[in-house]
Amino acid sequence: MTVLAVIPARGGSKGVPGKNLAPVGGVPLVARAVREALAARPVTDVVVSTDDPAIAAAARAAGALTVSRPATLADDTATSEAAVLHALDAFEAEHGRPVRAVLLVQCTSPFLTRDEIAAVAAAVVEDGADSAVTVAPFHGFVWRAEAGGPAGGESGTGDTGGTGGGTGSTGGTGCGTGVNHDPGHRPRRQDRPRDFLETGAAYAMDAVGFRTARHRFFGRTALVPTDPARVLEVDEPHDLDRAHALAPLLDTGDLPAPSGLPTRADIDAVVLDFDGTQTDDRVWIDAEGRETVAVHRGDGLAVARLREAGLDLLILSTERNPVVAARGLKLRIPVLQGVDRKDLALKRWCDEHGIDPQRVLYAGNDVNDLPCFGIVGWPVAVADAHGPLRAVARAVTATPGGRGAVREIAGWLLGPSLTTGDDA
Repeated sequence: MTVLAVIPARGGSKGVPGKNLAPVGGVPLVARAVREALAARPVTDVVVSTDDPAIAAAARAAGALTVSRPATLADDTATSEAAVLHALDAFEAEHGRPVRAVLLVQCTSPFLTRDEIAAVAAAVVEDGADSAVTVAPFHGFVWRAEAGGPAGGESGTGDTGGTGGGTGSTGGTGCGTGVNHDPGHRPRRQDRPRDFLETGAAYAMDAVGFRTARHRFFGRTALVPTDPARVLEVDEPHDLDRAHALAPLLDTGDLPAPSGLPTRADIDAVVLDFDGTQTDDRVWIDAEGRETVAVHRGDGLAVARLREAGLDLLILSTERNPVVAARGLKLRIPVLQGVDRKDLALKRWCDEHGIDPQRVLYAGNDVNDLPCFGIVGWPVAVADAHGPLRAVARAVTATPGGRGAVREIAGWLLGPSLTTGDDA
């Protein structure tokens, strides 16, 4: 039985630009959602639907499959249901497995847990509900400002029928109307019906019913209560600030501990970006237009020792400057440069050399390295790499690019066997 969790994560957020890659507790929002969904039984597969290559790379690095969302489903008017239906169809077409239940998991709810995801899934596949939603207990009195009512700080009763005390000052926004209560009768919390607020975090639907209804709520909808202290949706910058503040309190034990640094036993090949990884990302240009860069001698020693240890090595760069090839010749390692799609070049190189990408360490510094990060088992960012890269890296060097970052990586892999000697 296939239970598919779909995480919509488009790249065009306006309220918080780039929010789906924003780290909370050191983990990008999209990766947090992927990790929790992967750990939730009975979920069998997790797909991230996105139009953004950086988000796709982060999702793959966290262990998810990805579906490329067309532009028509990635604008401000597109619904989450449309994205989930598209991902559901794409998954079944590619994998040939009918989906029993499909989940909508929102990565903008950073503190959603695997147990809550499992509960909405179980409500459909085990308890027979048609749809399910996470909710939080709610005891508040809800008011609605009705346009056209008394303004300018006047009191009024609006549509409540008059209560003697009125509804209070409207402050110029219209007349306040009680929505879930009679303003003239305010019972104690324990005497009121138990209400729930939809958290916006996780939903589950019978796949056949969802295709027919084309909406997340149909048939019998099960309510899955959650801890209200964990409910937060990141829609505005201040929401992200709150998430950062809450992460140290709420993350304890919820997310897997970060992996340690790789060792030689973990790695068969090391692939290095050039500019910003082996250099400090600066370039000198003389009056004739010739470019020169600076590299670190310790990195040369490191490459020599990695080669002696039997690791396959490659320099992979979009740069067309002859200095890249010259550096590869100096280090006696192959170079692929002037490559527009580094991820495709890397896949092809691994296939040609019979190397499992999960046993490749790829070191980079900028967003054009993100697609490669989604392929390899050990994506590594240098210390001064751009934020999105550091956010999804499995390890980050303490040393900036061009200042010995490659030597630091070699130290992880070779340990005491990385001894001093002549530069390569």
